[in-house]
Amino acid sequence: MPTASTTPDQYSYRPIGILRSPYARRIDAPHQGTVVEGTETGRLAEATLELAEWLDGKVIQDLGGFERIWLIFAFHLSDGWSSSVKPPRGGPKRGVLATRSPHRPNSIGLSAVELIRIEGRTLHLRGVDLLDGTPVLDIKPYVPYADAFQDSKAGWIDELDARLGRNSAPGPRKPR
Repeated sequence: MPTASTTPDQYSYRPIGILRSPYARRIDAPHQGTVVEGTETGRLAEATLELAEWLDGKVIQDLGGFERIWLIFAFHLSDGWSSSVKPPRGGPKRGVLATRSPHRPNSIGLSAVELIRIEGRTLHLRGVDLLDGTPVLDIKPYVPYADAFQDSKAGWIDELDARLGRNSAPGPRKPR
């Protein structure tokens, strides 16, 4: 059975599972899964992802040997997008494609998380920044030699790091 349908200018996808995390609201979640200063617990959050029933369990065969995985997901609570956004760490508005804002032309996200263990069809994860109920569209193994480019420049983020300290983050927002 097809999992994606396409037309010349439209795509639709079927989630491979729904993530269960401790974050019910956007204001509760960290801006990055590994930057947890200011969160309620101050620790990396744990979550689970159970594969959808329509998937054969063989899809995760051999995944257990990976320490990290990429989650490709839908920002299911995003309420539209804007061409420029104000980053949470401050500074002027930036082009949305130069940020990790959830308010994107296509509400698709990418997050590298730690794979703690696999039990049957359930993946146990740590270091998530996704909200409870997030539809996961795909998983790819994190491969250090191909996915980590330690000396890469990060544009305007390098300027903020120089001023505020590397990996600084504002923590979750307070309710209004």
